[in-house]
Amino acid sequence: MKKLNSLELFAGVGGLLEGFEETGDYDLLAAVEWLKPQCRTLVNRLEHKYDNPETAKAKVINFDIQRTEELIDGWHDDPEFGSNEGLNSLVDGNTVDVITGGPPCQAYSLAGRIRDKDGMKNDYRNFLFESYIRLVEYYKPKIIVFENVEGILTAAPDGELIVDKIRKAFDEANYEIVDDLRKYALLNMAEFGVPQVRKRVIIVGIRRDDPSINYQDVLHNFYTQTLNAYREPLKTVKDAIGDLPPIYPLKDPTARVSHDNNSNINGHYSRYHNLRDQRIFEILASDILNERHEYDSTEKLKELYYKVTGKKSNIHKYHVLAWDKPSTTIPAHLKKDGLRHIHPDPKQKRSITVREAARIQTFPDDFEFTESMGSSFEMIGNAVPPKFAKKLASAVYSLYESL
Repeated sequence: MKKLNSLELFAGVGGLLEGFEETGDYDLLAAVEWLKPQCRTLVNRLEHKYDNPETAKAKVINFDIQRTEELIDGWHDDPEFGSNEGLNSLVDGNTVDVITGGPPCQAYSLAGRIRDKDGMKNDYRNFLFESYIRLVEYYKPKIIVFENVEGILTAAPDGELIVDKIRKAFDEANYEIVDDLRKYALLNMAEFGVPQVRKRVIIVGIRRDDPSINYQDVLHNFYTQTLNAYREPLKTVKDAIGDLPPIYPLKDPTARVSHDNNSNINGHYSRYHNLRDQRIFEILASDILNERHEYDSTEKLKELYYKVTGKKSNIHKYHVLAWDKPSTTIPAHLKKDGLRHIHPDPKQKRSITVREAARIQTFPDDFEFTESMGSSFEMIGNAVPPKFAKKLASAVYSLYESL
């Protein structure tokens, strides 16, 4: 069975890459990522699971993808990124069959647009897809996989929809993508066995090599038949984290440690929560557990916040995960606080841990997060769930074989 050579762009911590590697159907030539904590974590994963130390470190390129020519040909003595022989040295004349990845989503996300005073119109990340496409044009893979948030469908920082720019750019590069992205490419990860509601746009493109092929028919079949066959029943928060040991508050908390963090499980330790927040968590989780539902409305949550803090807020800050439902989306914002991802057990009085977030994102338990809690939450929140990625990888392999 032939392995397909792949390049991963905007690799992050490697959620998408993890799924592709798990299939055993792909040979990773290189992964590109500009954030150092993500690179270190990814190298560690490749070393211990899929590769050896020497080649794993070489395959993960820490560089700014916007400097495309240097990325391809190499660079030397850069104050931030050191020296590297570049992608071509790793591709080494081999055919690149598949390019995968997705630019940072903050510029396209609805939350990002709300928080930014300019609605993210001036954010350079709006146009990072251009770097992706330049590398596609250079290496000419048979298939591309481009992943992003739902907000990319409506983002128009300069007045023109980003997806229209992307479609035009791929078309000019001789790649076909599906005609109706919202209808076909907008997928909810919860429908593929991921225990969270997480909508993402998954753009699969095919290089137009054969004029006799109706590529739109091929892509329609890919989404409605090939990928659709991997759907499965909903998984819940309990399915994901119910077997992890509880982490209870300390009777005598210290200045920065509020919970008994002695599980010895990678990433399974609570962030610090003051007594006020612990009390709120207990009230809200008990309200759900005892089926009182006094705090089901936004207004009631605002009232609780005012009652406890003496401050008013235009939005409610709290959300308790339900044992018997999929989680809400795991976001990168978890690096700042966990108030919207409160553990459902009222006795634990805490937000979810890095390991619980990783479980909900379907990272395997042997995937180690060794960076700071903030960096770990950020990289987990920005990742593609590996369980979905594995299904996508298998579907893409079937698509490749059919062409």
